[in-house]
Amino acid sequence: VVSEALRVAATHANVLISGESGTGKELVANTIHAHSARKDGPFIKVNCSAIPESLVESELFGHERGAFTGANAWRRGLFESANRGTIFLDEIADLSLAAQAKILRVAQSGEIQKLGADRAVRVDVRIIAATHKDLRQAIAEQRFREDLFYRLSVVPLRVAPLRERTEDIPLLIRYFIKSLCNKNNLREK
Repeated sequence: VVSEALRVAATHANVLISGESGTGKELVANTIHAHSARKDGPFIKVNCSAIPESLVESELFGHERGAFTGANAWRRGLFESANRGTIFLDEIADLSLAAQAKILRVAQSGEIQKLGADRAVRVDVRIIAATHKDLRQAIAEQRFREDLFYRLSVVPLRVAPLRERTEDIPLLIRYFIKSLCNKNNLREK
């Protein structure tokens, strides 16, 4: 997975990372960004399942003052904040179909439209998305847009669970021992 992540980092392609919870999908996304031409740009992480449905559009795309009740000031969205960098959309399958349609527009045209704005804004953002869900099944059940799936899955990466890669256990043990000893100012055991 690391070698695939390093290979895709050299491109500008969107990436869809799949795998069970806790397998390290965010670490793969970090690796891709850190080794890409966008490494000096922002790396915006978004937990899609943590954004209330009523705020998704405002959070992702921003809003103009007065766009809705309580919009007392202009607000930059996360896509605009990620301009010239990377946005990591974790748990992308948890977004509504309406929000997926707006992300599709960004993936296709590189444009966002803030709530209450009368014109679109161009952004240069690489999208890395991740999910623990089976998106093909979600597509069949009409809970995920097929066109968005193909826009995000330009390069699909699967992170296998540890039970399928037991050879990594000694490496992880060494990493955690070293990390904990450094953190606690102890001699490495």
